[in-house]
Amino acid sequence: MTGVTGAGPWPGTDPLAAQRAVLDALTQVAEGVEGLPFTVLLVDRGPWGEPVGRSAALLVDLPTELGPHGWKLADHAGADLARARSFAREDLDALAVAAHGYAGPLVVPVLGPISLAARTDLAHGDRVLSDPWAVRDTADSLAAGLAEHLAALVRAVPGAQPQLLLHEPQLGQAMAGAVPTFSGRGQLRAIGGQLAAERIGTVVAAARAAGAAGVTVHVGAGWGVLGAAHAAGADAVGLELAGLDEPAWEGLAEAVEGGTALWAQLPPAMPSPGAVPTDLAGALVGPWLRVGLPLHGLMRTVLVAGRPEGPWTPEAARAALGDLVRTARVVVDRALA
Repeated sequence: MTGVTGAGPWPGTDPLAAQRAVLDALTQVAEGVEGLPFTVLLVDRGPWGEPVGRSAALLVDLPTELGPHGWKLADHAGADLARARSFAREDLDALAVAAHGYAGPLVVPVLGPISLAARTDLAHGDRVLSDPWAVRDTADSLAAGLAEHLAALVRAVPGAQPQLLLHEPQLGQAMAGAVPTFSGRGQLRAIGGQLAAERIGTVVAAARAAGAAGVTVHVGAGWGVLGAAHAAGADAVGLELAGLDEPAWEGLAEAVEGGTALWAQLPPAMPSPGAVPTDLAGALVGPWLRVGLPLHGLMRTVLVAGRPEGPWTPEAARAALGDLVRTARVVVDRALA
């Protein structure tokens, strides 16, 4: 059965309305399609509701604060961290209301330790990623906080089966030595694949121990780091399909043949509703067949909705989910052909 979910970000500032919209869109889906509701990240709230701020709010015994250039480690917790955690509690309360009586999968998007370290600064220095010990502490702290977060989600929605969607969009840059220094005049030293896998694996293991039904590591467009995601213990890898060339698809085919499931983030839909499902499905099915993957393997894929083209509104976001559900039905039909 082909699944449908979202990456996490959602427009607006009303968590109850947003969570209800997601649940409505993904609990009433086409036959043969599995809807995977997700917890929303209300990015319109500003830095306290964006992925970095949300992951910073999860850290245990590692306080952060907002500086002139974004989030950074701090000596003690302050107003910024309190606000981010307040938003997180508000979102959890909204989820409990919106998902009352719900039983089934619940995707939990979180920014992973490597990307968090690449986008967070030391208290008095460069990026956290520049300090191996600080990266280790960040991974350990995030793992502990995530375990607490998953437990709180299950208390709020007792029928939920959490599935972690660990976003690592900077993993490719980190492993290639392409993350800019704080000054922007240079790049940080590359982090090795084994070390990256160990740090991500710390969070993956904590999520499993806390009851996560599955873990997906989404590497953005960085197909070259699929091996590190697999080595970290991920059940599935998430990948943006837009712009992937033939070598990238061959690398993806190798991962899929090795037993790793694919969460495919399709290119943003253009505003032509009649053609959307077929066009989007083709972005997955065509290359899938060209690299020799079997059609029935498409039944293991999950389609991930990103930000659609045009104005970023709750209506547009909900329409994008609807388009993706219809696309998934096309993929199912092809897989069963």
